[in-house]
Amino acid sequence: QVQLVESGGGLVQPGGSLRLSCAASGNIFSITAWGWFRQAPGKQRELVAIMSRSGTTNAADAVKGRFTISRDNAKNTVYLQMNSLKPEDTAVYYCYAAGPISYWGQGTQVTVSS
Repeated sequence: QVQLVESGGGLVQPGGSLRLSCAASGNIFSITAWGWFRQAPGKQRELVAIMSRSGTTNAADAVKGRFTISRDNAKNTVYLQMNSLKPEDTAVYYCYAAGPISYWGQGTQVTVSS
């Protein structure tokens, strides 16, 4: 089992920045990829950014150049640095871990509004 706990969400003005954190515990050695997804009201959950165990990253076109996924192995924590935030980035953001079983965090709300 793997447990994921997100933090760092909140209210930010357009153009601002936030950093989300995802603290992982449990059998993390089984995880082959880490990611962030988001779900806006009335929309399907969508991939934001993903990182393989080797460190290769990829991001959705909507956030490329603005969002960065990273990992601190010593702290067992995955981050999502979000810059130049836009109102359309408003959503609940979920941490995701892929392995023999997939795991999800509880989600953290990000609201971009003036």
